Order: sequence, then structure tokens, then C-alpha cells
Amino acid sequence: MGDNVMVRSSDVITILDRQLLKSSSIVNEFLDVQKDRVVELSNGNTKSVVVTVDNVYFSPLSSSTLKKRSQQVSDFETILEEI
Repeated sequence: MGDNVMVRSSDVITILDRQLLKSSSIVNEFLDVQKDRVVELSNGNTKSVVVTVDNVYFSPLSSSTLKKRSQQVSDFETILEEI
């Protein structure tokens, strides 16, 4: 993610697409409740929201990009475990 923020994949609860932010009052209510935990990385250009154990990150990367990256990390960790 931007600003060199590293989030452990094991800490990620969910990755939400920006379209969900526009269409879901429940998601917006959740974000309002979590506002003290929000870390803005997108400079107003939020494409996804990453909810972790400790924080909620507004990311400039799309949810599909983040999911692909998290899968690559998971695949790499599996390879390391097999060695």
C-alpha cells in the first residue's frame, strides 16, 4: 500500500471495494464507528478499505490488486513452509 505501510496478511479481516462504500449504509456506519482507527493512505482517492485487527486503512490500490498481492504472499509462505 502507499506510504510503505506493511500489513500482515494474517491481520487482515476484510478488503472492501470502493463501490461498497458508495452503496452500503451499513459499511459507512461501521466506518463512522471506527473513525479513530482509520489510517488515510489514499489522499482522497480511496479505491478500497482494508480492515485489520488494529486499523482501518483507506487505500489507493484496488481491492483486486490487494487480493492478488495477498495471494502471492500466501503462496510464498506456503513454499517457505515446504522447504
